Amino acid sequence: MTTLTTASASACPDRDSRTATQVTAQGAAWLASASARPEDTLEAWQARPWAPAVLPCGTAFDVVNVPSVLGRRMLDLLWSEGPGSGPVAVHRGRVLLFAAPGTAHRLPALLAWEEWGNPVPAPLCHGLGDAVGVPPLDAAPGPSRWLVAPDTRRPWLPGPEALLWAYVRAARAADIDFSFRASSC
Repeated sequence: MTTLTTASASACPDRDSRTATQVTAQGAAWLASASARPEDTLEAWQARPWAPAVLPCGTAFDVVNVPSVLGRRMLDLLWSEGPGSGPVAVHRGRVLLFAAPGTAHRLPALLAWEEWGNPVPAPLCHGLGDAVGVPPLDAAPGPSRWLVAPDTRRPWLPGPEALLWAYVRAARAADIDFSFRASSC
């Protein structure tokens, strides 16, 4: 049986992109609570803690999914000037910011209200009816890992207002060319 331990998510994550944190037993229980059969999910993770999983959104958490550079800037802002973050993962070159349920519905409306006209792509918001891939529980460097691993049964999760603030500030300060260019075949 694998014992799940971790570094705390209470401090700003290491900026080294190879660093990963490991999910605690309480954090795993929280993640599993999103599934229809939490006990089965926990058993599968105990047998294969190195395997990623797919979890439904909308009840335990929503997820705001942004390009990695923008996500790192948002995370830096949330920790340096804002309230901090909840769990955060990197998966397939994107940053997944775990948010309070309802954020996926509210954040796009707040962006529309801001009359967002920036060329930075809008975040992908995953809420009720959606599912996301999450990294393995074990802390292992790689393309799918936890930057801020869940470490409690009830982690604090930012809401749509905190994520709107971080997204707009990061996007406006970005020197990144997010424009999409058509390639010729």
